[in-house]
Amino acid sequence: MRLIETNTVRLGVDDQGTGDAVVLLHGFPELAYSWRHQISALVDAGYRTVAFDQRGYGVSSQPRDVADYALEHLVGDVIGVLDRLGIESATVVGHDWGSIVAWTTAITYPDRVARVVSLNVPYRGACVGFPTTDFIRDHLADRFGYVLMFQEEGLAESMFAADPEAWLRSVFTTVAGDKEFLTEAEFAVYADAFRSAGISGPLNWYRNIDANAESYAPFIDAPITQPTLMIVADADPVLPVSLTEGMDRWIADLTIEVISGSGHWTQQEQPHSVNDVLLDWLERTG
Repeated sequence: MRLIETNTVRLGVDDQGTGDAVVLLHGFPELAYSWRHQISALVDAGYRTVAFDQRGYGVSSQPRDVADYALEHLVGDVIGVLDRLGIESATVVGHDWGSIVAWTTAITYPDRVARVVSLNVPYRGACVGFPTTDFIRDHLADRFGYVLMFQEEGLAESMFAADPEAWLRSVFTTVAGDKEFLTEAEFAVYADAFRSAGISGPLNWYRNIDANAESYAPFIDAPITQPTLMIVADADPVLPVSLTEGMDRWIADLTIEVISGSGHWTQQEQPHSVNDVLLDWLERTG
């Protein structure tokens, strides 16, 4: 992994292989490391694979201001990485928050995104991904109550600081299908990274959701024009398969694949199934 300066930050980028480019965008609370199983499979299949610790994570910059984590900056980081690596267009693959960044990049920079792949997070005509905090409070507090808790600066940080490993294990296991999907060595990679960088940066992504909704209001109901693969997990307690129903309203060229036996951490819980689906689709749509 090397550091690349772009869009006012330094990002830790893992750039491997040659061929058509595939950019992998991780979610919360993850790292580029979450794509380790896919990176090797994609490179072996002849793709140039780019994964990076997004801003606030791992070895990448952790700006202090909440506004520095607005969606426009997260998208700008993707475009900045493509520019710095000399990549004209790429297939953009996202998981969790990475999917929100992928959807938004596809809509706002359609000439730079050749294909879109989302794991777990469906597209419902709103690239911002999350509804406003008021809507969550009134209608979705049972599912997304944690988003409301994250809004108070310092609260989740203090919970994390009290026992970083316990906090991180809880986040992972609560929405996992397989509670032991990480080995101790793999978990240690995450624990070491978040102990070092902290979680304020990642939490600031959530603290921008109302501002994101306002900024991207003109893109409500925007179509996804690229060939799109939606990978959904059958045991994700937060994002069930049913949420993918009706996505063809906004996406003409849509393939939906269900991964069995997986909770929310799909590419890590069922890496072989994800790799098979992803590589087959890339070959068919290439």
